Amino acid sequence: MAALHHDRVVSDLPAGFDELVPPSDPRATWELPARGRMPVTSGLEPLVSRILAPNASGMTLDGTNSYLVGQPGSGQAVLVDPGPDESEHLDRVTAALAARGARCVAILVTHHHWDHAAAALPWGAHFQAQVAAADPAVAGPGGRTLQPGEKLQLAGTTIEVVPTPGHCGDHLAFRIESGAVLVGDHVLGRGTSVVTYPEGDVMAYLESLRRVHDLGPSALYPGHGPELTENPMAVLDFYLAQRAFREWQILTLLSDAAQSIPALVEVIYADLARTLWPAAEQSTRATLAKLETQGRVHITGDTVWLVG
Repeated sequence: MAALHHDRVVSDLPAGFDELVPPSDPRATWELPARGRMPVTSGLEPLVSRILAPNASGMTLDGTNSYLVGQPGSGQAVLVDPGPDESEHLDRVTAALAARGARCVAILVTHHHWDHAAAALPWGAHFQAQVAAADPAVAGPGGRTLQPGEKLQLAGTTIEVVPTPGHCGDHLAFRIESGAVLVGDHVLGRGTSVVTYPEGDVMAYLESLRRVHDLGPSALYPGHGPELTENPMAVLDFYLAQRAFREWQILTLLSDAAQSIPALVEVIYADLARTLWPAAEQSTRATLAKLETQGRVHITGDTVWLVG
């Protein structure tokens, strides 16, 4: 079987590929702030304030969202995902703490990626607050290694530790008493989360999506992009459907002939900026790893065959 060449044109695509209908993103009809227009600091609910870090990019969207969680009047707050270790962002967080009349009593980290965790240890020292994460290296000396299902009593409220591996192995989400879930990179305010190979695990990711779905969240507070409050369950349904759609695209392309992985990316992500194709390729490889584990495809080097 011949691999797909990079100069293959749309008319050469397998029958039925153009008929695949992508799932509708419910957020398309929501009144969300435009890209680049998110406020620097927002009070999302009595328990939660969000502070936007100044690290906007193609991968971080508007920047990393850091959150302060605590019961109003308690004089305390927990900082979730401090983000990049930048003085401007530290000033923003310090001002938000002052506005709440609170001091930082703990730092929780959803996962080890630098745009969420880089400031954890230096800011833990700055605020004299313990750092807690699933990865002991992120929690650091004297830190706390979090376990799935733990219920943390902090800042006058209860924060539940929800395991959400998939984006990476140490990923956690945090459910708060209002029913909202701080989801880190598990769900984004815009677009879909990237699960890359070999760090990401699509099978674990799908299981984690269902786990969060089963919680029936009242809101999703993502690591990047605006908060999702209108219909968070619909967003989770869309995420699950979008993953299934990507699988259908891959399997349809492979039904015609063996394909190279870069060529799959070129067709499937034709409308995506080429600068993001490397990330798209790693996401495709993660999906292919799932399909190979399920015995649906075979991979040799960069070439993929349909099994059966």
